[in-house]
Amino acid sequence: MRSDVAELLAGAGILDVDVDDALADEHVRSSAYQRVVSVTASSRSRDKDRAIVATILRDPHEMGSKTAVVALVDRIAMRVSGPAEFRQWSAELLPEIDQLKAEGCREFIHSRIHDWLFYLSVEDGHVPTPVELAKVTYWMQRVLAEQSTSPEVLALLAGSGCSKKIRNIAKDRAGNRKLRTR
Repeated sequence: MRSDVAELLAGAGILDVDVDDALADEHVRSSAYQRVVSVTASSRSRDKDRAIVATILRDPHEMGSKTAVVALVDRIAMRVSGPAEFRQWSAELLPEIDQLKAEGCREFIHSRIHDWLFYLSVEDGHVPTPVELAKVTYWMQRVLAEQSTSPEVLALLAGSGCSKKIRNIAKDRAGNRKLRTR
């Protein structure tokens, strides 16, 4: 694990984290992973992402490594040009993600990838059905209710959101904001 942590830090140009401190304290290590993810996501090249994810996921503290990988997924989703690019990028990571021992961690990352694919397709103009909407997490429905500018999507969320809070946010935004028209 020492070489993994040292390699990640050096590759990201992070010189102010002591490797021994990171090895001894999972919180220091988790913070270091977050910094590595930040540097990685900021890069124009996606060539090293799979190797970085594989290295992070070898950490025996799966909760910390899962958190770092989810942060990378979130950051990349916000940088890609659309759902096709994100689908291709995330597909390259799936073999590494599927090696996680903790089923809950694997499922969470898969769910986050699914949510972002859904979000990106909506941003690309897809108006989901109530069945499609029901397959995304509460978190993603709330993101859409708070951020979507599509009157159709907000109407769908106002009528079919998974909670009263999401339905109310969408209804309020649909009635009170200037929204784009398709």
